Amino acid sequence: MYQKAKNSWIKHIDFVILDILCLQVSFFLAYLVRHRNLNLYSNSVYGNLAIVLILIDVCMMFFLNTCKNVLKRGLLIELAATMRQVSLVILFAVFYLFFVKDAGDFSRITLFLTAIFYAIISYGTRILWKRHVLRNLRLGRKNSIVILTDWANLPQVQEDIQHHSYELFQVRGIAVIDVNEKKTLPEKLGDIPFVAEGESVMDYLCHAWVDEVFIDLQPNDPRVDRWIDQLTEMGVTVHLKLANRMELAANKQFVEKLGRYTVLTTSIRTVSTWELFLKRLIDILGGIVGCILTGILFLILAPMIYHESPGPIFFGQTRIGKNGKKFTCYKFRSMYLDAEERKAALAAENRVSDGMMFKLDFDPRIIGSRRLPDGTIKKGLGNKIRDWSIDEFPQFWNVLKGDMSLVGTRPPTEDEWVKYELHHRSRLAIKPGITGMWQVSGRSEITDFEQVVALDRSYIANWSLGLDVKILCKTVGVVLRHEGAM
Repeated sequence: MYQKAKNSWIKHIDFVILDILCLQVSFFLAYLVRHRNLNLYSNSVYGNLAIVLILIDVCMMFFLNTCKNVLKRGLLIELAATMRQVSLVILFAVFYLFFVKDAGDFSRITLFLTAIFYAIISYGTRILWKRHVLRNLRLGRKNSIVILTDWANLPQVQEDIQHHSYELFQVRGIAVIDVNEKKTLPEKLGDIPFVAEGESVMDYLCHAWVDEVFIDLQPNDPRVDRWIDQLTEMGVTVHLKLANRMELAANKQFVEKLGRYTVLTTSIRTVSTWELFLKRLIDILGGIVGCILTGILFLILAPMIYHESPGPIFFGQTRIGKNGKKFTCYKFRSMYLDAEERKAALAAENRVSDGMMFKLDFDPRIIGSRRLPDGTIKKGLGNKIRDWSIDEFPQFWNVLKGDMSLVGTRPPTEDEWVKYELHHRSRLAIKPGITGMWQVSGRSEITDFEQVVALDRSYIANWSLGLDVKILCKTVGVVLRHEGAM
């Protein structure tokens, strides 16, 4: 009988409690240094914030799952995770003070010192507690496990040992199921001894103290089924390697039930229901605010656009969304009505040589844009709308409808989509967004479509709510500075 490991964030409740204590100690020390007073809770502003900090910390731990793989993280990864946690907690604390209008009564130095103390104390506590937990796991684990492999796979097993892949297990030894007449097994591989080879393997597993066996063979190896049948008949718990870690390093895998089958599901990124819910909630709130702003802009821009180019104020174009779903993307019209008809005639001037996107140094289709006799380009109303990204505002309606997200990938047009190769399609594994990695990384300065795809894949593979917030903040700066404007 095998007891499954807990799969909930609650399994790391010790780290959650320790982080709350570290945050409270940091806040207390910051208050003491700044105000020379031990009675933190006597001040209502600071006392209330102390309680709010606990709620913020717990929400960050729960919704962003910041304790995920905490026992497997190295020193640098743990440092990055700690700094991310500190930044988000302090950021939301600032939002709270601004919302309750207590910022004027609160010392900014105290908050700054809190961040410094919190980062140092939290990081040190996490490292020390992880060492304590891992040591107890190694000493207290009752079940012994044997790695079952073959000669051909020994280099991979050695690499896994070097990367501490078996750190959480009490590994009794390595058993090699075949025989290599040209080589003799050494005593150990790393710190793990060899316990059997060839025909002696089954006899060893039958008579030695073995609770679990990890079969480290290729999943398509014909010997796997036979070993599983024999071991389960013995009552031994069997773990089967379903995929090579190195082959699928860029993807996420998990085991689930599909009908009557147990399957290994692989995806470029997996997300929880809570993460999807929060992303959609942010999209709805942002969509509502954006639609209100779009209505205000409409009152200002509509007569200006109509005066320069009589016709509809909004421009609708079919774009390709998540997994190839078509939808109508809306913008404020910044081009003349015949822009699509003139596109083919301007194809030779496209700065993107492979035609995967359409970018021009001078686009005569833009309202008011023209080239003067001396060669200089005179910008018009359409250029100003595009420079400030005002034309994108109607897309908040697409966000509210669910066709798009605030942050995602750029949705391609139909003529771009038909040119896609297999690896290009990965950028549409999520909903397209009003902004994204490409927009904050140079936008129109990036003319290599493969670089755009790489940025999008990086965003999808490393997606988090924190990354979305970071991109949204960067987008504001990019727009205000006119960086990469199209």
